[in-house]
Amino acid sequence: MSLDGATGTVRTAAVEVFGERVGQAARYVDLLATHGVERGLIGPREVERLWDRHVLNSAVIGEHIPDGARVVDVGSGAGLPGVPLAIARPDLAIVLLEPMARRVDWLAEVAEKLELPITIVRGRAEERSVREQLDGADVVTARAVAPLARLAGWCLPLVRPEGRLVALKGASAAEEIERDRDAVRKAGGAEPVLAECGKAVLEVPSTVVLIRRLPPKPTRPRGRRR
Repeated sequence: MSLDGATGTVRTAAVEVFGERVGQAARYVDLLATHGVERGLIGPREVERLWDRHVLNSAVIGEHIPDGARVVDVGSGAGLPGVPLAIARPDLAIVLLEPMARRVDWLAEVAEKLELPITIVRGRAEERSVREQLDGADVVTARAVAPLARLAGWCLPLVRPEGRLVALKGASAAEEIERDRDAVRKAGGAEPVLAECGKAVLEVPSTVVLIRRLPPKPTRPRGRRR
């Protein structure tokens, strides 16, 4: 679904968000609408909403990511939010983390066809080898991966102290925060913050939960035995 068939609002938003790389974003949308559907990565009913509900929705979370950040996208799947983010923000060093082989193959093809300098890793965030390889990220992102409690437990260990988890959520985000606040704290996170992205360009802004990783508590020196 190219921009030619999109509404005027979507076209304006796409140019605003992607700038001179809007053509690259359009090629990604076309890949999702064809091969992505054929391979079961995107439902056929989502094709008409790829721009606003998926691609732009993902790219605007860059408002909460600092310049030059190292970003790990957990459970990248079809490439959301990592691929739109990589197109909109070429200053970022992005790693796509995905456990399923067929999705890893898809992500590799997308990166090659769009000439995106992204790294793709097969694995799960909770695996020790993955944590050793990818820890110290400035930002970890996730979209439709898990409830906030589990997500914090999986993702925060990959975040450097004072870095943040940026979790794309839906209408139930506030309820998740209330329910999972204690679990987030136990996982090493600060108070979750509800925020919106893309309010200036999207008819329906993206909802995110921001969680800062707290620095480790200093260990008390043991006293000498008498």
